[in-house]
Amino acid sequence: MSTSTATSARSISIVTQTCVRPECAEDFARWQGETSSLIHDFPGFIEQRLLPPDPPLQVDWVILQRFATLADAQRWLGSPERQKRITGAAPMLVGRDDVHIVQDETSGIKPAPVSAIISTRVKPGHEAAYRAWEHKIAAAQSKAPGLQGYRFEPPVPGIQEDYVAILRFDTETNLKAWLDSPVRKALVAEAAPLTEEFHSRIASSGFEQWFRDDDAAGASLPAWKMNMLVLLMLYPVVMLFGVFVGTPVFDRMFHLPFAVSLFLGNVVSVVITGALVPWVAGHFRWWLRPATGRERWVGLQGAALLLAAYGAMVLIFLRLL
Repeated sequence: MSTSTATSARSISIVTQTCVRPECAEDFARWQGETSSLIHDFPGFIEQRLLPPDPPLQVDWVILQRFATLADAQRWLGSPERQKRITGAAPMLVGRDDVHIVQDETSGIKPAPVSAIISTRVKPGHEAAYRAWEHKIAAAQSKAPGLQGYRFEPPVPGIQEDYVAILRFDTETNLKAWLDSPVRKALVAEAAPLTEEFHSRIASSGFEQWFRDDDAAGASLPAWKMNMLVLLMLYPVVMLFGVFVGTPVFDRMFHLPFAVSLFLGNVVSVVITGALVPWVAGHFRWWLRPATGRERWVGLQGAALLLAAYGAMVLIFLRLL
């Protein structure tokens, strides 16, 4: 991922979701790396973020590409260079890509912790009725537990024919509860006469999105809290992997050099911890974002709880391993 020295306050993101054949995953990752090098030199390019599949929640590859202006994004979408890259990737893909253009907020697209990107193609002449329906479903989903944000983007003439809605939830459970709710299903059925095509895809967060959050002031989360939660998940992962895999398999069975064994252990630990931290962060949201006026007391409570958990894990491992 590369960034420019200055980022527009209202930049434009291209969100691409694509399904890759399982046997082509490595080739696609390599292809995307080559595309990243190419797009880096395009005017107005700010950054690119690649989110690999994270089954069972996210089955697609998600590519987020940010540009300074809509014109810059349009230039990339229509460029011969991009068309050539797409042609080269076609044998690796299954079905159609979803490509959406979204105007970012001040800090860009934030699909964390979990998001649904819903695209809808409206029948000609029904646009006004569909917008009225959109206000109706927006009001209903505002009451859904765990909703963190909602974005609605109209079509971009000549580029994007679909209406795009982005729903951000704090957990996968809450997102699925809303998507499968009778209220939403009834509203979707109500809109069926207005639409030609309707489908949704889910995107989970990348490594840098573990703790990103939106609040009125845009304040970042305290680093010490983030570090404590990472340690809460990292310590047992490293310990258990070392005891049951690292020592008996890497060291005794394959006699790998320490540097190689340590590297492989770190790779596995980062992957597993990356899956666990968003889950534990959701359970500690009361501590990460305490109510105004209670920050100090809640901060001490959470820290004490985590210190107790650290101590309990150490004692358990000393007794059992």
